[in-house]
Amino acid sequence: MTYDDLIPVIRRLALEAGDKIMEIYNADDFDVKVKSDSSPVTEADEAADALISAGLRAAFPDILLVTEEQAASHSKQGDTFLIVDPLDGTKEFINRRGDFTVNIALVENGVPTRGVVYAPARGRMFYTLADGRSVEEIGALDKDKPGEVTPISVSDPDNSALLVVASKSHRDQATDDYINKYKVKDSKSAGSSLKFCLVATGEADLYPRVGRTMEWDTAAGHAVLAGAGGHVVRFEDHAPLTYGKEGYANPFFIAYAPGIELKEA
Repeated sequence: MTYDDLIPVIRRLALEAGDKIMEIYNADDFDVKVKSDSSPVTEADEAADALISAGLRAAFPDILLVTEEQAASHSKQGDTFLIVDPLDGTKEFINRRGDFTVNIALVENGVPTRGVVYAPARGRMFYTLADGRSVEEIGALDKDKPGEVTPISVSDPDNSALLVVASKSHRDQATDDYINKYKVKDSKSAGSSLKFCLVATGEADLYPRVGRTMEWDTAAGHAVLAGAGGHVVRFEDHAPLTYGKEGYANPFFIAYAPGIELKEA
């Protein structure tokens, strides 16, 4: 598999999954179940997962596939793997707030190197090109033919007037306490992996996450942010956030544009 092979496939699968998700989102009603970890799952999560998994296994049968909705994949490990969250922001989806995404990423030696984040209700799609640079595709988002893309790049942050983005569904006092260590010009809330993309485009400078996430929640957004010049580090010691950890659980982390003077936890 080359990056030239990978990017068109994950772009198309994200768009196809987005169509399936929006079909269910726009229906009068949809089923919501509760998983063993008490998190919600909808028929849209399951339908998108089936579509993406089938497409990736057909295109890249020799590469390990880890997806949120297939618990059997969570006990498998490898140096190189594809990792999928077919519908990140399920609570946003259930509450019809629109901030949900399709996330597909490639991880190599602990680093998310390529990825796509598609927000179907927002009509925004971000991904890494084969050369690793990140773009936002604008226009019709045709499945068979990529449209015009705009290169994206992190901000040149002003430490005396920072733009911060934080979780919409999981914001708490610990998050606010950390944000208050900075001089903040404006703070906004967003759901799902869109927060990484807002930092990647320069619409925000800093995204701290003081709460539970899994690698499938973050890998694609991490790849997009890295391709735009940004970083993601562990909250406690500012070491790089790595992937392929046992159980695929993340520690708390900070996503940011270089130039920010990071504060201690």
